[in-house]
Amino acid sequence: MTSPSPAPAGPRTVFIVSDGTGITAETFSHSILAQFETRFRNVRIPFVDTIDKAHLAVRRINDAFEAEGVRPIVFTTLVDPVANQVLRDAKAMILNMFQTFIEPLENELGLKSTHAIGRLHQNADTEAYKNRIEAINFSLMHDDGQSHKNLAEADVILVGVSRSGKTPTSLYLAMQYGLKSANYPLIPDDFERGKLPSALLTYKSKIFGLTIDPARLSEIRNERRPGSKYAALENCRYEVNEAEAMMRREGITWLSTTHKSIEEIATTILQEIKVERDY
Repeated sequence: MTSPSPAPAGPRTVFIVSDGTGITAETFSHSILAQFETRFRNVRIPFVDTIDKAHLAVRRINDAFEAEGVRPIVFTTLVDPVANQVLRDAKAMILNMFQTFIEPLENELGLKSTHAIGRLHQNADTEAYKNRIEAINFSLMHDDGQSHKNLAEADVILVGVSRSGKTPTSLYLAMQYGLKSANYPLIPDDFERGKLPSALLTYKSKIFGLTIDPARLSEIRNERRPGSKYAALENCRYEVNEAEAMMRREGITWLSTTHKSIEEIATTILQEIKVERDY
């Protein structure tokens, strides 16, 4: 059994080596490395689609080893066997995600995978990909109550006070799951009327609410408009209390985003709206 490398003085370097964008591998690596209470420095090396580029990647990895005195950690999704052989010569801990997951799945499914370089991007004309692009465009057009058009097409409509996390959640749902998400801010005019925005009343079954701790909301708003009434803690308390009271009256399911990641928020929403998407 190989003994672990000594802990470096600074963050441990992690390389993401991919023949595509490397985004999927980087997301996976974040999930794995988050289990360890230490710091990491991520270096993504995308589009390693030739042997020369594989050698250049190895040179960068080895330079990090020489500079830091400990083996870098490498997550790779390279599928070309020659490029993989080149990468194995790096002075690093190599974690090949295809060998780890694809080969066992081939055995379980009784099928050979395509092992095609850039497979995800070759599928850019698939229905699922088109749905994602369409969902992103829909979410951008319906951000912050900009448009009332085609709300019947929305998979979910997010409501909440300004800066409670509606926009990033909408875009995450669109990019990751192809969901058409609209979002509307709840503002003092709505609280004075005691009603949801009129454009939403027909689609109440699609509404999901986001709220946030007033003190945290004040911090976020002060970063944008410091010292304003908009960011004042008293005003934030008022808006959050009124928004939560309205959602309770209207029977809208809601959650607090204060201590939750975008991934956790999106997962909760998916459980509620129960929309399934094929890959």
